[in-house]
Amino acid sequence: MIAEKMRPLVENNSAIRAMFEEGKRLAAIYGPENVYDFSLGNPNVPAPEAVNRAITDIVAEEASTMVHGYMSNAGFEDVRDTVAQSLNRRFGTQFHLENILMTVGAASGMNVILKTVLDPGDEVIVFAPYFMEYGAYVRNYDGVLVTVSPDTSSFQPNISELKEKITKRTKAVIINTPNNPTGVVYSSETLEQIAAVMKAKEEEYRTSIVLISDEPYRELAYDGVEVPYVTPFYHNTVVCYSYSKSLSLPGERIGYLVIPDELEDSKAVIAAATIANRVLGCVNAPSLMQRVILRCIDEKVNVEAYDRNRNLLYNGLTGFGFECIRPEGAFYLFVKSPEADDRAFSEVCKKHRLLVVPGTSFACPGYVRISYCVSYEQIERSLPAFEAVAGEYGLS
Repeated sequence: MIAEKMRPLVENNSAIRAMFEEGKRLAAIYGPENVYDFSLGNPNVPAPEAVNRAITDIVAEEASTMVHGYMSNAGFEDVRDTVAQSLNRRFGTQFHLENILMTVGAASGMNVILKTVLDPGDEVIVFAPYFMEYGAYVRNYDGVLVTVSPDTSSFQPNISELKEKITKRTKAVIINTPNNPTGVVYSSETLEQIAAVMKAKEEEYRTSIVLISDEPYRELAYDGVEVPYVTPFYHNTVVCYSYSKSLSLPGERIGYLVIPDELEDSKAVIAAATIANRVLGCVNAPSLMQRVILRCIDEKVNVEAYDRNRNLLYNGLTGFGFECIRPEGAFYLFVKSPEADDRAFSEVCKKHRLLVVPGTSFACPGYVRISYCVSYEQIERSLPAFEAVAGEYGLS
């Protein structure tokens, strides 16, 4: 009954979601306080109170057609203009409302731009480790995913291999900074190098290559680290943004695409992306959440709570002998497995009721991802279990 294209997706269903379900099973047996689920990037910091107030005020004050009705497939004009002006204030850009397309989260935004630019057989380059859904998104439009292997010394993108992987069929390169799963922020130098390679390859092959910047974690950065805005580095850049993390609204599915004027054929791309938003079945981004963004454009979650979690978990794990790059953003630790088989290591962790995600799920075997978007108390309770795992491997 199901399409052949869907069979591999069913057979290789997300390991992250599977681990989440395993966590619920173990919690029913041992009690939720005795299971340490670090598998899913589901924000635990509450949405700002201003968001909750905005929702009630909007429902009480605004016309039903504004709160629940259709609008342009690109989104409300006042919302798009507010987003554009916010970006201009913060990053010195010169966007206007026509550059903004409201989307059903960043995942939908990725699908919209890929549908807009990909023809069958076109190649899309990703840097390992990467969010594995990228592969499914690319295959949705009969594209070919091409993976650049990781530089595990820093987890900055492997620039030399990028040069080798770009071909005449390359249509897009996806970056994600701050990165899921490593927490690494790509430096200005890294972005300059990526842009230089892509410009050179465009000239060599006389093609156009889009840089897609996936940015759900942009506002989650620590220690004063700056997350460079990508559009000034490369002309053919499209930004996918989500409020899932910055406002703790993952289930509300609200985000936007930025399609700058500097992009080649930008007006045609904007028109095509707006149509893609409709024909993919999204039609438009949720109207109520768009009205919320209008009122809460300068709000963000309490990032300090994630920072406390980061410090507690990082210091604890490295103190037990685990190896890990200190994350600069997002809410993940990417920890080196004490054995080559990261899946086997995650099973050892599970014996201690620790749920972590094998790095194989991010095309980077030999590591595991630990999400610290949990309560501080859960991390405190989990540390003896991590210490016991370290003891099994003779770490110190």
